[in-house]
This record gives sequence, C-alpha cells and structure tokens, in this order.
Amino acid sequence: MTASPFVRDSFQSTSSLRLDRNSFPMRLFRKSKRLGIWDPDAIDFQTDREHWLAFTQEEQKSLLHMTSLFLGGEEAVTLDLLPLIHAIASEGRIEEEMFLATFLWEEAKHIDFFARFLEEVVVDPIDLGALQGEQFKFLFFSELPRSLRRLLEDPSPIAQADASVTYNMIIEGVLAETGYHAYTTAFESAGLMPGLLQGLVQIKRDESRHIAYGVYLLCRLVAEDPQLWEGIEERMNALLIPALGLIAESFDLYEKMPFGIELEDLTEMASKNFLRRHRRISDSRGKTFQEIQELALAVVSED
Repeated sequence: MTASPFVRDSFQSTSSLRLDRNSFPMRLFRKSKRLGIWDPDAIDFQTDREHWLAFTQEEQKSLLHMTSLFLGGEEAVTLDLLPLIHAIASEGRIEEEMFLATFLWEEAKHIDFFARFLEEVVVDPIDLGALQGEQFKFLFFSELPRSLRRLLEDPSPIAQADASVTYNMIIEGVLAETGYHAYTTAFESAGLMPGLLQGLVQIKRDESRHIAYGVYLLCRLVAEDPQLWEGIEERMNALLIPALGLIAESFDLYEKMPFGIELEDLTEMASKNFLRRHRRISDSRGKTFQEIQELALAVVSED
C-alpha cells in the first residue's frame, strides 16, 4: 500500500499550544452550541396554513417567490461550502475549522425548514424555478459555486477572500439579511405566518454568526496582507451590482408588490449593511491580530 504524501506529526490540542478557547472563532463556536440547536420539526405551521389559504393569488405568488429565493440559496451554499472548510483546515486553523463545521449543519437545517414550510403550508408541489430570475442565477448558479470550488485547486488567500466575499458578504450579508427584512415587513406587524417568522428568527441568528466569521476572515486576510484589500474591494463592489439587481428584479413580476414591501426600503437596508462591513474590512489594514478579533466581536454585538 502506498503511503499518503501527507504525514502529520503532532496535534495542536495536545501540544503546549492547546486550543485557543478565547479566540473569536471559538467564541462563535460556543454561541453556535448554545443558540444553533433548534429543530424545524418543532415549529407549528397550522396557523400559517390557514393564513396561506386566505391570501390572494398575488399574495401567494409573492410568498412563494421569496421562499424560492431563500430555499434555492440555502441549497446552493450547502452544496458549495465544503471547499472553504477544507481550505481553512489545510492551514491547521483548528479553532476556525471547528466553527466552520457548524456552518454546514446549519445551512442544511435551513433547507429542511423551508422544505417543510412548503410541504405543510403550501402543500401542492410547485416548481418554483421560474421565480428565480437572471440575477439570482448569475449569483447562485455561477458565482457562488465558482468562487467556492476554486478553493479545491487554489486555496490561496486571494481565493479565500473571493469565496468569503461572495458567500458571507453578498449572499448572506446583502441578500439573506434583506430577505429577512422583507418577510418581517410582510408578516410581523400584521400577525401573519407565525411559524415562518419563528423559524426565520432562528435562521437569522445562525446567519449572523456566519457573517461575523466572514468579516473576521476577511479582516484577518487583509491584516496579514494589506495588498489584498484592493481585490476584495473590487470584488465586493462588482457583486453588489447584481445583488441589488436581484432585489430589483423581484419586483418586476408585480404591478405593486403585495404586503407593503417597498423596493427603496430593501435597497436602503442592503446598502447600509454592505457599507458598514466594507468599512470594517478596509479599516483592518495595519491592525494587529488582537485588534482584528475585537473588530469582529463588535460585529457580533451589532448583528
């Protein structure tokens, strides 16, 4: 039998280094252990089903539209996430890998939640692919898998930055957060779809940890090599255009979007969150490792 070319000679956890349990990734890991253990099967959708049956055809279409984008997005990141975990693990960053291990579990659980919502609330099987427009397809069919799967062949810092910008900053930080806001605007004040909103509270909490790690990773990469910032900024700005385009194209199917959802409101929120994180990553140039951890911790408290 041919021996593997990779031979390990020690483990950090059993060396004098031990795990850095006070590091930012380990703080996120502990948060995930406390807050990430929720079960989609425990959510009651009975009232949601009653509300669904009372909606107009246009209201049903808009709810299916939002759900199609979310469920497709959750499946996409679940399918494409492993190369990022592998790239971080290959660098021996055990604390980061431990937290990243929760990503896959949580994204898969989000698929389960939305799939169960469709099964128990909408009931009738419907092909939702027609509701996914060109900007959605560009980001989720092309850019997300391209940037993450690139890491299988090229795990370099710039490739990691490209993947994290696409996944954490744009898919999660712009689109997912804007989607939560749309759902909340539509249903919370009206007392509608309580099961859906209950699950979204849990999903948003999960995603906030993912975004926080993405900011941390990008800040760490820029602190280690400030020259990476130019490429990160270029990538963030380039992907913001189709992300905002995806939000806008969602309104093209309606003369007036149901449930009082306004394009200007969603665009303003998306841009505000984008600029806040853009500024944090930019400010990481010249920072020490400890300062980077404190910067990332501030994002957790805000999110």
